[in-house]
Amino acid sequence: MTDPDFEVTLFPDPVLRKVALPVEEFDQSLAHTVEAMFECMRASSGVGLAAPQVGLRRRILVLNPTGEPEDDLSLINVTITDRFGPESAFEEGCLSFPEIYGEVTRPESCRLTAQKVDGTAVELEVDGFTSRIIQHEYDHLEGVLLVDRMSPADKLRNRQALEALVEDYRKRNPKARASGRRR
Repeated sequence: MTDPDFEVTLFPDPVLRKVALPVEEFDQSLAHTVEAMFECMRASSGVGLAAPQVGLRRRILVLNPTGEPEDDLSLINVTITDRFGPESAFEEGCLSFPEIYGEVTRPESCRLTAQKVDGTAVELEVDGFTSRIIQHEYDHLEGVLLVDRMSPADKLRNRQALEALVEDYRKRNPKARASGRRR
């Protein structure tokens, strides 16, 4: 976790389908990784980013629901312990699926446990947009992607764009297998 120059990993790269591994060392390298993830998220005009989206199989996510620097939030080794409240549908996008959007239904609120960059344990209860961002990024840590949450109609509507991502991946990685399907 030392590379400060991250680029967003695009679907269907296999790292996006792997369950992320716990962070064990809370050191300067982790702090640099988190800061680099925030920089990548901002450069990509995102509101959240999970480590697998920059090629790292680590349980790290960063988010900022408002764009204000004081609202930066990083969560290490996060676990959602409860999802509750009314479910609502909202059109979600994903940095790993550029220009692709789909309506996703999620509970309004969630509770979680995590650690800060220094290893300090935290428990949070969040709702609204912040909850939605965390649930989306948490999906990435579990190998679940936007395409898995989309309705059949959204998959059909985005079919050409999804196929183009797969084809582009195959061109860049001729020896790699890229099915884009959940295994």
